[in-house]
Amino acid sequence: ARIAHLATLRQGAPMASMTLFLPAPDLRAFHVHVSRLAWHTQDMAADPRVALSIAQTDDGRADPFTHMRVTVRGEAVQLPNAGTEFDALKISWLARFPEQAINFELADFSFWRIAPRDARFVAGFGRIHNLSATELAACSSS
Repeated sequence: ARIAHLATLRQGAPMASMTLFLPAPDLRAFHVHVSRLAWHTQDMAADPRVALSIAQTDDGRADPFTHMRVTVRGEAVQLPNAGTEFDALKISWLARFPEQAINFELADFSFWRIAPRDARFVAGFGRIHNLSATELAACSSS
């Protein structure tokens, strides 16, 4: 999946919005490239506690609850818009989202790293697994 829902706290209440995301190969971080004008970015700056919800694409099956999905809870931190980490993330981001190149020309966009605290993986009805950050990383292919 390339699309997730990012949940933040906005003035003490939950707020969820669609976003693009880039997982680190070892799943020890998830990255978003967002505008400071967006509510979710303002929310992360005020309170770094977030959740990122990623679901299997709806394929029209009779029971949508059989789709796999994961919600990752963690803390978000804004990354600098320069340096080797930024350069590597930009290359990976544009390989995944080539149409997003325009956003790198806008001064209000930056990368944020979401470091997982834990995750809840649902592999279908009744197949639920709670994962620590370490267990989540162990699921990676790297």
